[in-house]
Amino acid sequence: MTLVIVAFAVGFGMAYAIGANDVANSMSTAVGAKAITPKQAVLIASILEFLGAVLFGAHVTKTIAKGIVNLQQIGDPNLILIGAFSALIASTIWILLATFWGMPVSTTHSIVGGMVGFGLAAGGLQIINWGTMLKIIITWITSPLIGGAFAFIIFKFISWSILHRKHPAKAAKYVAPILLGIAFYTIAVLFIVKTLKKDLSFGNEIGIILGIIVFLSSYFIMKKTKITDGEYSVVEKVFKNAQIVTSCYVSFSHGANDVANAVGPLALIYLILTTQSFSGVVTIPIYILALGGLGISFGVATLGHKVMKTVGEDITELNNSRGFSIDFATATTVLFASTFGMPISTTHTVVGAVSGVGFARGIEVVNVGILKNIIISWFVTVPFAAGVSALLFYILT
Repeated sequence: MTLVIVAFAVGFGMAYAIGANDVANSMSTAVGAKAITPKQAVLIASILEFLGAVLFGAHVTKTIAKGIVNLQQIGDPNLILIGAFSALIASTIWILLATFWGMPVSTTHSIVGGMVGFGLAAGGLQIINWGTMLKIIITWITSPLIGGAFAFIIFKFISWSILHRKHPAKAAKYVAPILLGIAFYTIAVLFIVKTLKKDLSFGNEIGIILGIIVFLSSYFIMKKTKITDGEYSVVEKVFKNAQIVTSCYVSFSHGANDVANAVGPLALIYLILTTQSFSGVVTIPIYILALGGLGISFGVATLGHKVMKTVGEDITELNNSRGFSIDFATATTVLFASTFGMPISTTHTVVGAVSGVGFARGIEVVNVGILKNIIISWFVTVPFAAGVSALLFYILT
């Protein structure tokens, strides 16, 4: 019974750390662009992360971290139990350290590092799936590059088609509805395919319907909008409203998709403690999903502001059109990657997209020092979590 309580405490701690760090994925650009205040961001994200985790969190998950370690070769449930504890504690320590430093890191990579460390300590090189590990390493490079490229292109298009026109507000009345329609098509398809786990053709149908509705409604609203505070303010107001919605979507889907990083290992520990057996697939009870959702929400509420500031304010200055470009690029990158089965880090993609928008305006407006520190923290993530996990495994066994 004591071990079960400890397991739940450790799982809650991991969820707390994920919420504190990953809130930057959804809310940092909206806060940085002044679409919402930090307090509003924390409140919205806390509620949506919890609802996403409880309503749509994965009830069935492969043991931990996408099959990075072949647990069947270890065999002994007690060693797997100690390993899962070690991986969870190690990744929690790293994510909390990174959060205190204001560094956005991949929580998936952290738990992968923890599992690799325990796997190496328990069974040596042969039980690590190095093919999967290579794919994860590739995402360190591809995620920010693809996200940055998309954001660069989208913002350059907005600048050319709207901001640099003789009458930006007039141009926005025709161009913005198209961009909004495509953006909402993308997030609808993403939600159906990635969160609801439905097929792509069904996602396309719903996405097209929503995209057309958003296009038509925004077109007629903008047509009736009168210019009172200047042309650029009209343009920014359009993208501000869109950005709030896209940020809410990212927050909700994060709760649904990433709660498994915290509660997958917890469910495995609970399964071994209660049944003394192990299988390759773990069913996650709703109350464990709720615990994960609560932990994520609590992390958002208490520490979320640190990483939000780094991503939303410290890399480059944002406004609503830039923030919309980042959210649109991130959603497009994740959809593109999911469709082609490419593993991708949302955290790395967001940082890449923020940088891409900055570089679209000129390298002098990008804080290269902050970017360098973020990239260093990415490369430290797996080795640090692996080292601490292996050390904990040796101590506990």
